Amino acid sequence: MSTNFEREGPLAILTFNRPEARNAMTWAMYDALAAACERVDADPAIRVLILRGAGGKAFVSGTDISQFQSLQTPEDGLAYEQRLDSALDQLERLVKPAIAQIDGVAAGGGCAIAACCDLRVATPASTFGVPVARTLGNCLSGATYSRLVDVLGPARVKDLLFTGRFMDAIEAHRVGFVNRLVAAADIDSIVRQLALDIAANAPLTIRATKEMLRRIALQRRLAPGADRDLIAECYTSDDFREGVAAFIGKRRPMWQGR
Repeated sequence: MSTNFEREGPLAILTFNRPEARNAMTWAMYDALAAACERVDADPAIRVLILRGAGGKAFVSGTDISQFQSLQTPEDGLAYEQRLDSALDQLERLVKPAIAQIDGVAAGGGCAIAACCDLRVATPASTFGVPVARTLGNCLSGATYSRLVDVLGPARVKDLLFTGRFMDAIEAHRVGFVNRLVAAADIDSIVRQLALDIAANAPLTIRATKEMLRRIALQRRLAPGADRDLIAECYTSDDFREGVAAFIGKRRPMWQGR
C-alpha cells in the first residue's frame, strides 16, 4: 500500500507510504487522499485528520514524474491539473481540521497538499518549494497558485516559483507557512496533542471558522477555466517534454522557451 489510514480515538492519520521514492504521489495516492477526506467527513467520531509522510526524509516530494511521460496534448495537461485540483479541493473542503505533519521535503504537489491543510507542524530539516521552473517547465493551476498566495503572499510565491528555490523550515516558520517548528523526535507526540486539543473543542465553531475562511478565500480565486490557456501552453511545450526527459535521465534540462 502507498498510503495507510489509521484511527486513534477522535483522530484519523493518513500516511503517504513510499519512502523509497520520498513519498512521490501516484494517481492512486491522490485518489486515496480524496477517499480519506470523504471517510473522515462521513464519520462524526473523527474530529481531526493528520497527514504525514513515511521514512523521515519527505512529507511528499511531489507527483511521480514517470507519470508525465505520457502527457502529449493540451487535454492531457489540463486533465492532470484537474485531477490534482480535485484531490486538493476535497482536502480544502474537508469539514474537519487537517494538520500536515512535515518531516523532510514538501515539494511540488507535496507543498500544495501542505498549503491545503489548516495547520502545518514541521521539523527543522523540512524544506518547502515548487521548483518546476528548474525541473519540468510546467505550471500550476490557478487554484494552486491561489492557495499558495493565501498562505505566503504574492511576492514570496513569485520568489519561490521564479527561482525554483526551497524555503528552509526556519524561513517557513518565520513567514507563517509553518505554524509550529519542533524536533523530529517530538513531532509525533506534539502533533497528536495538538490534534487532541482541537478535537476537545466545539466542533461547530471549528467547522464554521474553517468554512468561513474558505469562502473568503474563494472570492480571490480565478473563475473556472480562466487558467486553461496557460496550463495548455506549458504542458504541450518542447520545454516541458525536455524537462520530463531531463528529470528521468537525471540531467539538467536545456530550456528553449518554446
